[in-house]
Amino acid sequence: MGGVPAVRISQFDMGTLNRDDSFPVVLTLKVKNRVQVRHTAIEAGRIAANRVLSGIGVDNYHFKVRAYPHVVLRENKLATGAGADRVSSGMRRAFGKTVGTAARLECNQAIYTVYTTAEKATQVKEALWRASMKLPSPCYIDVERGQELIL
Repeated sequence: MGGVPAVRISQFDMGTLNRDDSFPVVLTLKVKNRVQVRHTAIEAGRIAANRVLSGIGVDNYHFKVRAYPHVVLRENKLATGAGADRVSSGMRRAFGKTVGTAARLECNQAIYTVYTTAEKATQVKEALWRASMKLPSPCYIDVERGQELIL
């Protein structure tokens, strides 16, 4: 019976850490629907966003991954083709083997948060939009702090 597979999200905090209060603008990417997001999709979104954010300078942002994949995904592999009925046991003892992990997200739940300055807010929006393209649900960007600064 194997254990829980390793989470492939390599970093949960990037950029300048421990300066969240000094950044006047906070932008958050939230999902619109209830969805189950695999850890590989969370990592792909993190890489896509961090690629854009590294261009604005490490001192100008703090990027935080807010979702953690706790749910273990299992798969019961079924044999197909000639002679599969002799090899496979079908749905008997069909608990399956672990293939990965996923995060269950509710409606309007945050998945990524970026703390930044007002001047860099447009680049941060671009980064979060690119990260949303890697996720299975439609997303929106919520300005949690500093709405009046980025008009």
